[in-house]
Amino acid sequence: MKLEDDEVVLRPYTDEDIPALVAALNDREISRWTRIPFPYTEEHAREFLRSRTETAFAVTDKRSGELLGGIGLRLPTEGVGEVGYWVRREARGRGVATRALSVITRWALEDQRLVRVQLTAEPGNVASQRVAEKAGYTREGLLRRFLNIGGERRDGIMYSRLPEDL
Repeated sequence: MKLEDDEVVLRPYTDEDIPALVAALNDREISRWTRIPFPYTEEHAREFLRSRTETAFAVTDKRSGELLGGIGLRLPTEGVGEVGYWVRREARGRGVATRALSVITRWALEDQRLVRVQLTAEPGNVASQRVAEKAGYTREGLLRRFLNIGGERRDGIMYSRLPEDL
C-alpha cells in the first residue's frame, strides 16, 4: 500500500532503505526529540524492519523516490491513532513533515475510520508543533511527564484531529 499527494509518497519500508535510514537517523536532532536511538546502526534498522508494531511508512520524494523521512501510526487504544514522524536534515524546511502528516491523517480518519488521531510534541520542539498546526491539528494541552525519551520523562503537548476537522 502507498499513500501520496502531489509531492510525497508514503510507502512501506524495504531492505533497500537500510543504508538511507542509517545515514538519516544518525542525526542527534532526531534522537533529541524521538525514541530513535543514537548512534543508529544497521542492526537498529534491520530490527525496525523485522519487528514493527505500528503502521510505518518511508516518506519519499514523488519525483526522485529519495527517502526524505518516516512516519508511523500506532493504535494505543481502540479507534485512536497516534502519529510520530521525522525528516532527514537535508529535507527539513520544505513542508515534507506537514505533507506526510496530512496524508496519513486523512487515510487514518477516512479509510481506517479512526475517531481520533493524536500526536505529542515536546514544548521545546517548536518545529514539530508548527507541523501539527499546519496539518490542521488542534493543540489540546500540556501533559506533564508524558513522554519517555531515552529513559527520561518529559512533558508533551498533545495535538489531535477528528473526522469532523477534515
